Amino acid sequence: MTIAELNQIRDEYRDLVRVRKIVAEEGAKLAEKTGYRKQILVCGGTGCTSSGSKKVLEALKDELKKEGLEKEVLVVRTGCFGLCALGPIMIVYPEGAFYSQATPEGVRRVVDEHIKNGNIVKDLLYKETVHADGSINPLSETAFYKKQKRIALRNCGVIDPENINEYIATEGYQALAKVLFEMTPDQVIQELLDSGLRGRGGAGFPTGRKWMFAKGAEGDVKYVACNADEGDPGAFMDRSILEGDPHAIIEAMTIAGHTIGAHQGYVYVRAEYPVAVERLEIALQQARDKGFLGKDILGSGFDFDIEIRLGAGAFVCGEETALMTSIEGHRGEPRPRPPFPAVKGLFGKPTLLNNVETYANIAQIIRKGAAWYASMGTETSKGTKVFALGGKITNVGLVEVPMGTTLREIIEEIGGGIPNGKKFKAAQTGGPSGGCIPAQHIDTPIDYESLNAIGSMMGSGGLIVMDEDNCMVDVAKFYLNFTVDESCGKCTPCRIGTKRLCEYLEKITEGNGEPEDLEKIEELANHMKSASLCALGQSAPNPVLSTIKYFRDEYEAHINDKHCTAGVCKSLLHYEIIPDKCKGCTLCARNCPVSAITGKPREVHVIDFDKCIKCGVCMNNCRFNAISMK
Repeated sequence: MTIAELNQIRDEYRDLVRVRKIVAEEGAKLAEKTGYRKQILVCGGTGCTSSGSKKVLEALKDELKKEGLEKEVLVVRTGCFGLCALGPIMIVYPEGAFYSQATPEGVRRVVDEHIKNGNIVKDLLYKETVHADGSINPLSETAFYKKQKRIALRNCGVIDPENINEYIATEGYQALAKVLFEMTPDQVIQELLDSGLRGRGGAGFPTGRKWMFAKGAEGDVKYVACNADEGDPGAFMDRSILEGDPHAIIEAMTIAGHTIGAHQGYVYVRAEYPVAVERLEIALQQARDKGFLGKDILGSGFDFDIEIRLGAGAFVCGEETALMTSIEGHRGEPRPRPPFPAVKGLFGKPTLLNNVETYANIAQIIRKGAAWYASMGTETSKGTKVFALGGKITNVGLVEVPMGTTLREIIEEIGGGIPNGKKFKAAQTGGPSGGCIPAQHIDTPIDYESLNAIGSMMGSGGLIVMDEDNCMVDVAKFYLNFTVDESCGKCTPCRIGTKRLCEYLEKITEGNGEPEDLEKIEELANHMKSASLCALGQSAPNPVLSTIKYFRDEYEAHINDKHCTAGVCKSLLHYEIIPDKCKGCTLCARNCPVSAITGKPREVHVIDFDKCIKCGVCMNNCRFNAISMK
């Protein structure tokens, strides 16, 4: 492919894609030019797929065919729109009508009333897009999207990720052409340095410096690698980018290859991401067919190709040296550093490794310039950050915000607040490597330095929200259980330390804790942080240390009072029947799975504490609030 052919494809498909961003009258005019009266986008991300979007898509195609509209209406299966809590999602353009929690039955109404007759089915729309007067509010003006700035996610939910022409229509591969014909490798690196882009995998190391080190390393053979392993519980940022915009990663890795002098790239992605793997495979083949991968790319004389390596789900393989060991075909275990991968990485050769989100920013920085990117964010944390927002939050989903956005803005405005009128208690950032941010720090700006200052970290981007019903000792135990299972066992501080920390937490949550346990936990945690081989062991104590720091009263209640204030730790629960309220209806006794409740009809019942397994079934079945939990 030549530059002229690249531009021809871009111009041919540009209006087709622009319809999905420009609504109302101008969008309708563009729609006429494209030959499609309507475009219907159906989310094909993993979240919506698990909610039944495939059935919605099939029903939509069947209905359009039955009505003879398949040539007038373009149906596009996209990546993630972000609002996962509302899936399956279907958007009709040029109106921009956002249909949430779509069903095959609802699809029939949309085709009959909206597509055929032009009447938007307002009762099926996302409620925040409908004004009181019945008019439609653009999706970009809803609370969820208003404060977002989508850079890494710019094409997710917009283009068909399995159609390379739609990526080209959004200026795709223009940055690669610019790098190949208009810039030197040193100019590319300087652009990244000036942009302030830092690695989005967790550590926040300046991307330009990492590329500079890899370029300056001696060696005829070098490699470019992409970390798409993403093992944090509740994290799905990288997966969604691969599912919704795989060519952005391919273009960035090719740019990286040319910049550092590499001719081979590897994407290390976990096998549990079948949709992401499938779309990446399709995208790689399309890129080869179009001449963006392989020999003599765009006639420049530069050769580069990319292979996929599937991971088996080991969390430790998110660590860069363990990832490379796994790519080489060995058991995924970390290696001591130095030497760092830029000097000695894959197969002993200089290697550049970034994660998916980092690569997703590269092409846009090259096209729009460092100053554009650096204008967003804070003084030390530039650009935007993608977060997987989960837990006790109304708008579960994927968000991208400028660095410096406060935790309060994300939770209360973008996230829609805590459901059921509950109070915000804490947010976990950084997954098993991060810490818990308490309510008193809800106005903390989200950037690398601010999070580190309060004992947490950015991490790859998981953001788990907790309310008053969460026990923070139990939360810490959950993450420790995870790291115990995921430790590779190579170094003693991590292998033994995580297990011992977990045993202390189990002891406390079972009501056997002692006051001196907290000092022992803190001492052991600090030894692990200084002595473990890799970041897994070094950061594993973070959830424990942060919860002890901010929620020490909960630990002390577990230890001294043998009481879990959140009512989560079963060993510390105590159910009692309140005599004045008990009507003797027998529902509690009849539903108790271990026959721990006795009593005659219309007489006060009694719980046998020796038999009680503290399952809570009695309380759930009591109609008179006659059972209390202490």
